[in-house]
Amino acid sequence: MRSKRSLAGAAFAVTVLLGGAVSMTIASTPSGVTPTVLARGTYDSFKVMSYPPGEGMFKAEAKQPVDVVVRRHDYLAGGSTGWHAHPFPVFITVTQGQLTFYEYDDPTCTPHVVSAGEGYVDSGRGHLARNETGQPASDTSVILAPVGGAFRLELTAPGPFCDF
Repeated sequence: MRSKRSLAGAAFAVTVLLGGAVSMTIASTPSGVTPTVLARGTYDSFKVMSYPPGEGMFKAEAKQPVDVVVRRHDYLAGGSTGWHAHPFPVFITVTQGQLTFYEYDDPTCTPHVVSAGEGYVDSGRGHLARNETGQPASDTSVILAPVGGAFRLELTAPGPFCDF
């Protein structure tokens, strides 16, 4: 009985390792994008809202401490972040040029074109940013993440609805 459990455990471990290796080979990696972490800080739990409350009401709550990561991305013409997700919300401001965002789970693969001075909020279900222009572009992202944890998770490519 014990050897069957050991064999099953070993088979499971091999499956996990092979599955990880396969997903690593088909993961969507960044291309033509240089990321730079500008700052990372840990915040205590919080609950905030706009004051005075009104039509433009904003609320945010972290029930446990979180890290806030500020990261700049510089894109060459044709650059792409690759398909990825984040564990918590991300607020992206395009600071130069124009970027096109695609949602991983959007069956229509609708492009969301964002120009310098405009922002984009990640859906939390995965996305990709592309510089579909012939000019350089940049963005600055404010990323919430688990304390000390990863703030980017690679997704397989192509996306389920887009052919890139």
